[in-house]
Amino acid sequence: MRNREEPPEGDADGVPGVSLSPPGGLLDVLAVGAVVLDASGRIVLWSPQAERLFGYSAAEALGRYAAPLLVPDENVELVLRLFDEVMREGKSWAGVFPVKCKDGRIRSFEFRNMRLHDDQNAMYALGLITDRAALREIERDLAFSTLLIQQSPMGIAVMDTDLRYVSVNPALSRLDGVGEEEHLGRTARDILPPGHVAEAESVLHRVLETGEPVIDHEVLGGEMPGGKCHAWSVSTYRLDDSGGRPLGLSVAVTDVTERHQAALHAEQARQRLSHLAEASVRIGTTLDLEQTARELAEIAVPELADIAAVDVLDAAVRDQPVRIPEEETASFRALALVSAYPSIAADAADPPGQVARYDAERLVTRCVATGQPVTVPTVQDEDLRRIGRDEQAAALLARAGVHSYLAVPLIARGEVLGALDLKRARNPKPFDHDDTILACELAGRAAVCIDNARLYRQQHNIALTLQRSMLPTPATTSARLRIASRYQPAGAHSEIGGDWFDVLELEEERTALVVGDVMGSGVNAAATMGRLRTATQTLARLALPPTEVLRHLDQITTGLDPFFATCLYAVYDPRRNQCRIASAGHLPPVLVPARGEPRLIEVPTGTPLGLGGGEHGTVPVDLNPGDLLVLYTDGLVETRRDDIEDRLDVLLNLLRPVAGSADSLEETCDRLLGALRSPENHDDVALLLMSPTE
Repeated sequence: MRNREEPPEGDADGVPGVSLSPPGGLLDVLAVGAVVLDASGRIVLWSPQAERLFGYSAAEALGRYAAPLLVPDENVELVLRLFDEVMREGKSWAGVFPVKCKDGRIRSFEFRNMRLHDDQNAMYALGLITDRAALREIERDLAFSTLLIQQSPMGIAVMDTDLRYVSVNPALSRLDGVGEEEHLGRTARDILPPGHVAEAESVLHRVLETGEPVIDHEVLGGEMPGGKCHAWSVSTYRLDDSGGRPLGLSVAVTDVTERHQAALHAEQARQRLSHLAEASVRIGTTLDLEQTARELAEIAVPELADIAAVDVLDAAVRDQPVRIPEEETASFRALALVSAYPSIAADAADPPGQVARYDAERLVTRCVATGQPVTVPTVQDEDLRRIGRDEQAAALLARAGVHSYLAVPLIARGEVLGALDLKRARNPKPFDHDDTILACELAGRAAVCIDNARLYRQQHNIALTLQRSMLPTPATTSARLRIASRYQPAGAHSEIGGDWFDVLELEEERTALVVGDVMGSGVNAAATMGRLRTATQTLARLALPPTEVLRHLDQITTGLDPFFATCLYAVYDPRRNQCRIASAGHLPPVLVPARGEPRLIEVPTGTPLGLGGGEHGTVPVDLNPGDLLVLYTDGLVETRRDDIEDRLDVLLNLLRPVAGSADSLEETCDRLLGALRSPENHDDVALLLMSPTE
């Protein structure tokens, strides 16, 4: 058979149908049929793949001369000459050759032929065969695959039943670095690195005993330059004689280092994307600054670091300029600290909530000042003094085994807010470039959430301050009335609302009681509330009836933003012991008689303010000394999961013990809020209680 020096693919010696091609094609990396001929040309080894390709069973093929069995008559002379060259000169031959199959058809197959030597120096001709059409189809498919790994020459070895090498090809010698002659007579234990011997011998013994091949078994070796790890694909088959008796093994080895590295990088990329997807879900679930920071620290532990801390510039929290020169110190507020396990390294960090001043030499200060990641893959003693806040903290980090450090800036909208501080102790790997990229991506996504929480806190405080400044001071008991009031903002994670109340002294000893609720939340709602409250005070002093007051407020609200509100307006006249009440879409007030059951006052609901053109009716209610009138906004009773009628029944039940009791109105306010409100309430509430005196 021919070797690499023979003519390239094409007609050979003018014989049509015979084409030669150099080795190194796809056939070298395929699991193929194997046929071994002895020096006389008889078939001595016949693989199951050869049986499937040619149709002849091992029993039909083994022991027969290959030329009469497989070669068309017109090609017999050529194949004998090629066979003689392979056996006599050791030349290899590769290409396409027609073969007579058992079914009588003549089909072209892809061949790789070479000479082998056993430990008795006997020569064999090894033919590796695959179906040409199938090979071409696979080659076309692989050519279009973006995951295709560049083929490497396949090493071939034949081992006897004692698992000693009896034949190897040059490709195997190049792969394992051991010469062909040096393999012969030796075992895998003599050739392979010590760390691979046990696994290799286990596979070889299993295939020899069971006859079941092990295909594409990946084996990892030592590191290459650049930190890559060698990888080989090893396929092992048992070789049987015509009687089914094992003669040895055939081992095919292919270098798949590039494929292994690609798969490794793909898995790392998948994990990184999965981590980022999880971060998108877990970070920023609320507008609470501390909670958002803790979510960032938790997503970084333990996948990225053993210990994670989130520190934000104190100026950013207080809405002050946050840019600091590289040579200056900076005040940081610790927001979150998460450790994968109990560690004294956590004691070296600033406790969450504490404000600390870091000098310019601190690595986290440099990270924030430059807006760039700071990575220390291998931490030295001098590095610990720039990581910890002081000598004691540096000693704790050293005792905890911190060996690698990474700080990445929290940048949102072009502004550096703080840093994500990461340390590794138990995790033996140093932070690398990929870790830095992942940390920066996590920090970038979290920084926007942290900035949103920071800005929300500022807006929330502004709105709350604005609203509280607009509300009246807590009403006090007068000679005619006992008054108690409460304003309670929404839960910590909700915006401020537009609820308000007012108690206005009118002419002729009358008193106006007002409770209202502006649609929406935030600064706009608080501002609208303030304008409506001012308008209500002005209209009330004009001595207008309740319905007229609401009509004018309706017109005023139409031009505001938000332009929708509910309101309850009541005027108490002590001379008549009567209260006249009008409603603009508001929940009904509650009357608690001194002697009797609490009840909802049926006030004509009317249209809310801002809709325009609505009618608002008035209902007179007798209000005697000792009676209690309860006015409130919907935040007191409404929830997202309960029916409003059920909640109003709860309110009435809570007020039953109040009738005729000696409890103060202040105690009643606290009891109602304590029973009906919870920290997660998403609406604020205004509550106003009034009771005539004797």
